[in-house]
Amino acid sequence: MIATRYRYLANAVTLHLDPGKCDGCRLCVEVCPHAVFVIDNKCARIVDRDACMECGACAQNCEPGAITVQAGVGCAQAIIHGVLTGSDPGCDCDNSRSPCCG
Repeated sequence: MIATRYRYLANAVTLHLDPGKCDGCRLCVEVCPHAVFVIDNKCARIVDRDACMECGACAQNCEPGAITVQAGVGCAQAIIHGVLTGSDPGCDCDNSRSPCCG
């Protein structure tokens, strides 16, 4: 897949990798649309965390459970939903009922 240079909010992504659980299968590299992962010494490594759009493909394909991400949360999901529905792509972060952005 071709990597893009999209950026969301710095350090706001819920993505986490436990290298001790990684078996080096490479599925995270294969399914990530934004080239967030590489394999280094037979273990996944996050190289571009802020490019993660929290789609969850990596975690769903990680059989040993080394990757976790709260798919569909945060501003990325709200922006994508807005684009797909033609509505305001804001995440309404100033609204106390909103689960995104903190």
